[in-house]
Amino acid sequence: MSKGVRILGAVTSAPPPALPYALIATDLDGTLLQAGDTVSARSYEALARARAAGAQHIIVTGRPVPQVRHVLDRLGYTGLAVCGQGAQVYDAARGRLLHSVSMDRELADVALGKIEAEIGEVYAAVNQEGVDAEMLIGPGYRMWHPHLPTVRVPRRCDLWSAPINKVLLQHPELDDDELTRVARSVVGHLVNVTMAGEHTVELQPPGIDKASGLARAAAVLGVDPSGTIAFGDMPNDIPMFAWAAHGVAMANSHHELMAVADELTLSNEDDGIAVVLERLFG
Repeated sequence: MSKGVRILGAVTSAPPPALPYALIATDLDGTLLQAGDTVSARSYEALARARAAGAQHIIVTGRPVPQVRHVLDRLGYTGLAVCGQGAQVYDAARGRLLHSVSMDRELADVALGKIEAEIGEVYAAVNQEGVDAEMLIGPGYRMWHPHLPTVRVPRRCDLWSAPINKVLLQHPELDDDELTRVARSVVGHLVNVTMAGEHTVELQPPGIDKASGLARAAAVLGVDPSGTIAFGDMPNDIPMFAWAAHGVAMANSHHELMAVADELTLSNEDDGIAVVLERLFG
């Protein structure tokens, strides 16, 4: 006799078990990625098991498309990816942008000027717009991820030579938290200010963050916030946690994200994502 649920003498097929979450949203740096932009075999298998159960996986990263494609290729990733801190929705299978928001370059220059009027010179870089665009590094800016391609320019004005999607800031004395606080107090009414990682304070177009990008991509996938679990490690993941039903912070997370997380897991180097997915999807 086939297995099933017996109701009043009849045998019917048991309904498939409900998914714990239909969408798994993962940040990259400090979250899914380990040293050298790698994904561990354990995390890879945990994500594969969740997908086999019917869940969808979406990458949500501050990196623009040109700085993330090598990771997507290594993963064999063919879904949508939210890139550029929410400004881009990228179709990895087709190699094209479904949605992209550029930042007004004149507004970006004005915002930098207002910040410098408050705290003195800042060092700046920009991510240009497009799937094959470049990251331009202005005078004084130090690139902390030397494996990512950049182009150094001699003058600040050279940063505005082509459309951009965000500006990255550094200060010679202030730490990331203080630089974020000051920038937000000075230009937060003009642009979105976020801390995306160590030595990575960013200015984005108003209204653009990981939540806005994830919401747009999730709508394409037919998933809503109630079916989404999100993993992250930095303050730029706070909007994503607010949007998703369940937010999981890595053990190596910034204290601001830990304060709003629903759950704390192990660090990225200790396969924190896999630990949670193995519990949820077996």
